Amino acid sequence: MSDLELLTQSLARNVKHWRAVRGFTLDVLAARSAVSRGMLIQIEQARTNPSIGTVVKIGDALGISVTTLLDYERGAKVRIVPADQAVRLWHTDAGSYNRLLAGAEAPGPLEMWDWRLMPGENSLSEPHPVGTVELVHVTAGELTLTVDGEEHRVPTGASASFEANVPHVYGNRGEVPMAMVMAVSVPPVH
Repeated sequence: MSDLELLTQSLARNVKHWRAVRGFTLDVLAARSAVSRGMLIQIEQARTNPSIGTVVKIGDALGISVTTLLDYERGAKVRIVPADQAVRLWHTDAGSYNRLLAGAEAPGPLEMWDWRLMPGENSLSEPHPVGTVELVHVTAGELTLTVDGEEHRVPTGASASFEANVPHVYGNRGEVPMAMVMAVSVPPVH
C-alpha cells in the first residue's frame, strides 16, 4: 500500500472514529466544518483524497489536530519523543522559547504530577479507564517505563505518551535519582 493510500485509509478511519466519539452525525459535522455531507461520506469511505484545507476544517470541527486525523501508526501505545525532536514553536534572540514536549487528545480531566524515583525503585500502576492517556517528561536520570509488559527507556530530556488502560510501571534502573513531570488525562464519565 502506498503512503497516499495509507493516509487515505487512516483519514477515513479517524474521521469515523472521532465523529463517533463526539457524537456527531454526518449532517452535524458537515455544518460545523463547512465540508459537504457528500465529501464527508467520500472521505469516510476512503474514496477521495481531500485537500489539506478540507482536512484542517474537519479537524477543527472535531476539536483534534491534523496529525491525529492522519495518524496511521496502528496499535502504537507508546510514543517516545527524543529531546532533539521536541518542537520549538516560538523563540527570541535573547534565548526565550517554548517547546511542545508531547501531546495527546484529551477530552476529560487532566492532572499534572511531579515525580522522583530513587535508584532501584519502581512504582506500579493498575490500568486506568479506557481512554486514559499519560504524558511524561524526564528532567533527570532515566525512566524505565513498562507498559503492558513492554519496556521503554526514556532518557533525560525525552518525553513519552501512552494509553494507560493497561498495567504500567515507572522504574529507575539507573544510579542517580530520576525526576519527571507527568500529566494524566482521564476521559469524562458519561
